Amino acid sequence: MSLETVRAFFRAHAPDIEIIETAESSSTVALAAEAHGVDPAQIAKTICLRVGEETMLVVAGGLARLDNRKFKDTFGGKGRMLGPDEVVEVTGHPVGGVCPFGLQTIMPIYCDVSLRQFDEVVPAAGSTNSAVRISTERLAQLTKATWVDVCQ
Repeated sequence: MSLETVRAFFRAHAPDIEIIETAESSSTVALAAEAHGVDPAQIAKTICLRVGEETMLVVAGGLARLDNRKFKDTFGGKGRMLGPDEVVEVTGHPVGGVCPFGLQTIMPIYCDVSLRQFDEVVPAAGSTNSAVRISTERLAQLTKATWVDVCQ
């Protein structure tokens, strides 16, 4: 049902954006880049983290890596990545399809500045073989994301 919640999100908030479904998996940055014909850095990967009791999503460029010092300075604590079952529980999306659209739980969303090198990025769309092409600024606007600098 994850793909369906993303479809509903776009119907309500951005009906002009089309979900792209591929026959093959796009569940990793490399597979997604190949499936959509883009540079791996242009894939907008969504990471589900918890700091203390707060769960959040960080959307970053496909080749960006979280910088522990920057993250701790920004959020006041060390981020812990959630396990696959926890990710599904809080987002409603499976690992490999996690995105900031159509979430099961309301949580803060952050976009890392690593995305700003591209006018358009390709985040997943709720399943391991779906994605959207979206302008970087529109991604942040639609998800009400806050811009942060937490990656290397």
